Amino acid sequence: MCCSAAAVLLLLAVLSAGIQAAPLPHHVSSLIPILQSLEADDIPNIPSLVRALGGCKTPVCHAVLGDPPPIPTPIPELWMLLAHLLNPNTTTAAHGMVLAPDGSTVALAPLFAGVEVGLKRAEGWPGPIDQPYSDLDALYAVTITEALGTSFLMAQLNGTAALGPDGCWDDVDNPQNFTLLGPPSLIPDAVANGAMDGVLLGTRLAEDPVPLSILFRSYYGVDNGITSGSPHSSRRRRDFGSLMAVGKLEEEVAVMLRVLRGLPPTRELMEELGEEEEADIARRAAQEFMEVYVGCPAIIPRCMWGARPYRGTPRPLSPPLGSIYIHHTFVPSAPCRSFSTCARDMRSMQLFHQDTRGWDDIGYSFVVGSDGYLYQGRGWHWVGAHTRGHNTKGYGVGYVGNFSASLPDPEAIALVRDALIPCAVRAGWLHQNYTLHGHRQMVNTSCPGDALFQEIQSWHGFKGCGRARSIRAGRTDNIIGAEAEVRV
Repeated sequence: MCCSAAAVLLLLAVLSAGIQAAPLPHHVSSLIPILQSLEADDIPNIPSLVRALGGCKTPVCHAVLGDPPPIPTPIPELWMLLAHLLNPNTTTAAHGMVLAPDGSTVALAPLFAGVEVGLKRAEGWPGPIDQPYSDLDALYAVTITEALGTSFLMAQLNGTAALGPDGCWDDVDNPQNFTLLGPPSLIPDAVANGAMDGVLLGTRLAEDPVPLSILFRSYYGVDNGITSGSPHSSRRRRDFGSLMAVGKLEEEVAVMLRVLRGLPPTRELMEELGEEEEADIARRAAQEFMEVYVGCPAIIPRCMWGARPYRGTPRPLSPPLGSIYIHHTFVPSAPCRSFSTCARDMRSMQLFHQDTRGWDDIGYSFVVGSDGYLYQGRGWHWVGAHTRGHNTKGYGVGYVGNFSASLPDPEAIALVRDALIPCAVRAGWLHQNYTLHGHRQMVNTSCPGDALFQEIQSWHGFKGCGRARSIRAGRTDNIIGAEAEVRV
């Protein structure tokens, strides 16, 4: 079966009982059986149906993709289910967003718009032929460049945010309501995720069209629809970066801004900008998007992994800080390779740190999963409990697992070495001339394990002085728990 028995039963229950009686979870796994049923009904163009039901409605999207099909009266029940995911009965920011199995949130409008372009190209579609749209790359136009151009234009004129923030669902098992974690922009993280997915899946479909239910199941890892490793969606930032260079994105945003100059909704706004300002918007939009969503790693916020509240009053840090301290958790001893497992491990460690250690919160600043994601501990702002005597001087980053004899996955190593640390420097959280240490260099411990400690000695910023002790397991047998080797 393409979809789990539970998902199919849920779909049948909703169809029989009515959508108001049993609202679908806003989850990718709710979408798969709907797509499968639409495909079984021989619906010719599902992405255009998505637009008709409330997907991509922007002027450029309409001009590039054309008119969507008319909606029949009464609306078929299956279409109503899809419309519910696109237009939930809520006033929150959950509009057209779904939770993916990897813990990320995806906006459906740019995702399906990119898929529609890909399917059109597979059929030989040359793209829009009318000026000024003929100069646009249709795939990027309907997924990201119209949103980028408009968002950075409004940010420059009004001083509003141009990118982000992330957000959290009320219940990861039955997501219904989504709340942003900061001031909204036209491109919150969910829209960025949907846009990148739309580009990646649209590109794939243009080369090899397959049923969307199969494509989505494989890409998002629904019902373990992958043979090994993490779902492709957890690598969207890396894969998008491989496909799109910052210079190319800047060119596409610049073309889009020229298009926006002629559209009624944005014509008056664009008249206030000169050519140099327009070029500056395109440059900043491309550079900041690539830095935030390609150069920086995705971090799962506390509310998504189910963190308890902080006990007491957190002490603020004074960034930029001068150091990074690398740890391994020791227990859990096995790397976590899925959102559900990593979230469970985070809750377990926080429980141990608060209830057994008596700390205010989980000790680490950030935790590294082997699922392609970092997990927020105390984060950038608050003093941690990870490296005795040095908690105010640097950030503690812990790898889930015991890395005394083996290394983390190469992707998990790169997540910190090549993404988190350079991103922290660019964002001003970390000094440019930072130093990097293994935990054992600061306190009497074997952390972060012999294998991982040997690895980090080749990283930029590694500082070789310090204790650098290698304590064997026999000398730490009296220390038990999820944070076996951390002292404050």
